[in-house]
Amino acid sequence: MQPISELSQFYRTNHERFSNFRTYSSRIQGFSQEYSNWFGILLPGVMAMNVPIPLGGTSNHFRTEVLRKVGAWDPFNVTEDADLGVRLYKHGYQTALVDSTTWEEANSRVRSWIRQRARWVKGYLITWLVNMRHPVQLWRDLGAKGFLGFQAMILGTPFLPLVNPFFWLLLILWFMCHASWIPTLFPGFIYYLASVLLFIGNFVFVYSNMVGMYLEVEKSQRRGSALLSFRLVLSAILSPLYWLLMSVATYRALWELIRRPFHWNKTPHGLTTGKVHLPSQGAFLSDKMG
Repeated sequence: MQPISELSQFYRTNHERFSNFRTYSSRIQGFSQEYSNWFGILLPGVMAMNVPIPLGGTSNHFRTEVLRKVGAWDPFNVTEDADLGVRLYKHGYQTALVDSTTWEEANSRVRSWIRQRARWVKGYLITWLVNMRHPVQLWRDLGAKGFLGFQAMILGTPFLPLVNPFFWLLLILWFMCHASWIPTLFPGFIYYLASVLLFIGNFVFVYSNMVGMYLEVEKSQRRGSALLSFRLVLSAILSPLYWLLMSVATYRALWELIRRPFHWNKTPHGLTTGKVHLPSQGAFLSDKMG
């Protein structure tokens, strides 16, 4: 494999952290687990697989000539950075994640959080629809592995929150009234596969959130910061509540995609007024050198 400096013209930071981790609503909404899992586990794995990485967040670093070559950002896509990640891959560039930290204020109000996530999901849907206008050409541009990775990341992200409520409803109906028509939906092998996904699949999702959060807290404390606490690891138990909120945001995104696809839900900032002590740059450098 060629060195990143030769193969890639794009770099993406590996970690984003929130400055108001201690607020209860932020913990409930799964900010800590979501970002530690996304930037600490999932995206590094996607990078290692060499499939399209949906960009996002506040710390993207580009070379101007490459941006011009791939067409820069789509002004009609509300998650234009995710779309840009796909186009970079189309043009043969590799996205690299840098082990650096960008601190960001968490969106600590449920309503604004849902509006923000609805915009993100709507952008993923737009990215998928735009690129899938010519699926055969997309297959040729991305290759088999890239095409499947594109479906898993760009389509899978909104698809799971869309279908989750239906399966939750089936589970509730089964335990409440043992509806006779429900077993007909899961004949033979499908029943055992669904059982594995119900128990093992959900456990893996919660466990990966716990692992990601533990690694982030351990790294932060090793750098001399007491901002993150290991108690955040236990809040991964609340992941199902986060999934429920994500489903609400996803259905809002679907409605907005139909009614106002280019509307940008603004995210309010400045909600946290307390003083936050972030790790010093010296602590970060000593950790990198050590």
